[in-house]
Amino acid sequence: MIRVLLADDQTLVRAAFAMLVGSDPDMTVVAEAGTGLEAVEKARSARADLVVMDIRMPELDGIEATRRIAADEDLAGVKVLVLTTYDTDDHVVEALRAGASGFLVKDTRPAELLAAIRTVAAGESLLSPGPTARLIARVLSAPRAPVTGATGGPDRLSDRERQVLGLVARGLNNTEIAETLGLSPLTAKTHVSRIMGRLGARDRAQLVIIAYESGLVVPAGHQE
Repeated sequence: MIRVLLADDQTLVRAAFAMLVGSDPDMTVVAEAGTGLEAVEKARSARADLVVMDIRMPELDGIEATRRIAADEDLAGVKVLVLTTYDTDDHVVEALRAGASGFLVKDTRPAELLAAIRTVAAGESLLSPGPTARLIARVLSAPRAPVTGATGGPDRLSDRERQVLGLVARGLNNTEIAETLGLSPLTAKTHVSRIMGRLGARDRAQLVIIAYESGLVVPAGHQE
C-alpha cells in the first residue's frame, strides 16, 4: 500500500485528488497539507511514502518544502512528485534540484496521475510528457544551484558509468540501456544504482540534472 500525502493550498483540489487516490486499491491518503511547512511536518508524522506537492504553497513554497524533506535523514525514503499549473513553470528545475523525483502538470488525466504515483513510489523518476526538451533548455540557462545531496560530478565515475549516466540523461530505462551497451538488465540496474551512490543522487531525475549541468550530455541545438 502506497501511503500518500497531498500538499496543495486549495481545499477543493486536495479533495479531488483524495477521491482519486482513494479509488485505487493500492494507495491510501494518510494526510493532507495546506501549506509547505505543514507538508514537511506531516511527511514525518504521517509516515508517508510519497508527497504530491504543489509548487505554489503559502508559508513555505513547494520547492523549499521538497528541499527540507530531501535533506532530512529520517525522511530518506519519502519521494516527492511535484505538480505545477503549467509545464513551463520556471520553478520545475529548482524542484528537481531540491530533490523532487519528477513533475506533472495539474491537467494530467486521472489515470496518468495514479501511474505517476506508482512510478515515483517505486523509485523511478518521472517527467511530464512533452516538456522535457524545454526543461533541459532551462537547466542550461538557469542560475546553477547545487543538487540537494549531490557529492560530485561525472569525473568521479568510470568510463562505463559515464556512458550509463549519459543514457539515463537521454531518457533510457534500464532495459534500453542494457540493449544499447550489450549488458544484462540487472547489470544496467546495478550501474545506475552505483552511480546514484557515487554522485549522492536520490533518483534518476537528479542524475539527469547532474548530467546536463556538468556538460556530459548536451541537448541538440546547444552544441558548439
